[in-house]
Amino acid sequence: QVQLVESGGGLVQPGGSLRLSCAASGFTFSNYAMSWYRQAPGKERELVAAISSTGGSTNYADSVKGRFTISRDNAKNMVYLQMNSLKPEDTAVYYCRLVARDSWGQGTQVTVSS
Repeated sequence: QVQLVESGGGLVQPGGSLRLSCAASGFTFSNYAMSWYRQAPGKERELVAAISSTGGSTNYADSVKGRFTISRDNAKNMVYLQMNSLKPEDTAVYYCRLVARDSWGQGTQVTVSS
């Protein structure tokens, strides 16, 4: 079955960077678009970034454009989220999602605080 395992979260100061990783298994990874979502305390889960199956097309939430970069390595069944210039409002649990199968990872906590 589909498995998505996120890693790379942690505590970082404002202005810092983190790179999240999502290891995918149980499906033909290169055939599917992938997405990153996040959920902050007391807020609904929201789309952060998405990438097409080949990696040739990406899109981002307005709040992260120019700061976050989504990428993938189809040879390794991995999808990444490089997060730069982090702000306190980026604090959330970040989830990897395979939209086509409505599958989610367990999430990884990102906390931006001084």
